[in-house]
Amino acid sequence: MGGDSAHTPLLLALETSGTIGSVALVTPARCVAELAVEASQSHAQQLLPAIDRLLREAQIDWPQLDGIAVSLGPGSFTGLRIGLATAKGLSFAAGKPLLGIPSLDALASQGKGQGMPICALVDARKKEVYAAFYHEGNDGAMERQSDYLALTPAALAERISEPTLLLGSGAELYRDLLVEQLGDRARFADPTRFFARASSVGQLAIAKFRNQEFLPSDAGPLYVRVSDAELQLGMSSPHSPRSAY
Repeated sequence: MGGDSAHTPLLLALETSGTIGSVALVTPARCVAELAVEASQSHAQQLLPAIDRLLREAQIDWPQLDGIAVSLGPGSFTGLRIGLATAKGLSFAAGKPLLGIPSLDALASQGKGQGMPICALVDARKKEVYAAFYHEGNDGAMERQSDYLALTPAALAERISEPTLLLGSGAELYRDLLVEQLGDRARFADPTRFFARASSVGQLAIAKFRNQEFLPSDAGPLYVRVSDAELQLGMSSPHSPRSAY
């Protein structure tokens, strides 16, 4: 591991749960560097070249890294599989521990400081969203107040009884419906916060690194609901092969 990892761990973080992905280098104090992975090509084509560019431009070598963090989902089934497989491969090859962060947790952390409950929601297709509710604790940490959900935007709105900050691709896609049902209870974050960022994944992973909460080698994405491919195979578990959550 890196030189002074007990005090200043340096993590490589990957976020591939949505159409816009990213890679970042983070320490407890700051984001050292971050690159977006454009949606025009698949994450499979862009992820490794983006990581290579990130390390070169930040002048960081693999031995300086202390761990690799990856978003677990929910989100794009294909993107999550690619991100986790890439992170596992890099973790094994570089001998670095692997850390996993739910993508909704990373997204919610981007809404801090607004003084109200937060709902992170992303498009799940099939006219549903993946969502979870959060509260910012006195220490500034985001505390999840619900399960990870897969439900219609209308059903989500029924759970909101007070002004709530909404952020994520689901908030953007279903904005009109949410405003119609919630009125001034619907408070929307700045659109720049509508996609989870690798730097947010990395910052949340710092605490897990310090607590040595590493992912097992057989950890799987956090799907919340089964994919179409799994349905065709008769698989009923939303966390196949094995989720860390």
